[in-house]
Amino acid sequence: MKAQRDGTLSPWHALYTRHQHEKSIATMLVHKGHEVFLPLYNATHRWQDRAKQLCLPLFPCYVFIRGGLERQLQILSTPGVFAVVGSVGHPAVIPDAQIESVRQIVDGCVRVEPHPYLSRGSRVRIKSGTLGGLEGILVRKKNSARLVISLEMLGRSAAVEVAVSCLELLDRVPGGTGDAL
Repeated sequence: MKAQRDGTLSPWHALYTRHQHEKSIATMLVHKGHEVFLPLYNATHRWQDRAKQLCLPLFPCYVFIRGGLERQLQILSTPGVFAVVGSVGHPAVIPDAQIESVRQIVDGCVRVEPHPYLSRGSRVRIKSGTLGGLEGILVRKKNSARLVISLEMLGRSAAVEVAVSCLELLDRVPGGTGDAL
């Protein structure tokens, strides 16, 4: 973990990258001495003649990097890196809590997959298990419940299937998808 001069941890930033180059970019940045996070998920792709298990980026075209912006030229000169995600000409900071939530669902023993971005809905917390303490938005789909974690700065989300009995309601959105657990 990279620390700043005052002893606090450096913030996380997102890099916007060339499509399908996320893994090679992450590898190159690690070799350059940067702390990198590239969340991946397993997916089965089927073709006419075969099916193959693939490990794909949970957030296509994005790689996360902790600090290191004092070497921004080195980062931006990495083949396939287009830009540091930012707003008003300044690099945007991805909150540690959002990175840790994504890390928790990727490292957990559950199936994770990309989900359309959500910013509203009934907020819930998982009470127990490997994902205990994780907070997100409850979405019901057919006979299952999913916990959706969103990265606001990127407008991207990821979802994991959860048992409703393991959830506690944090706040309720009238007419939302999770009004009653």
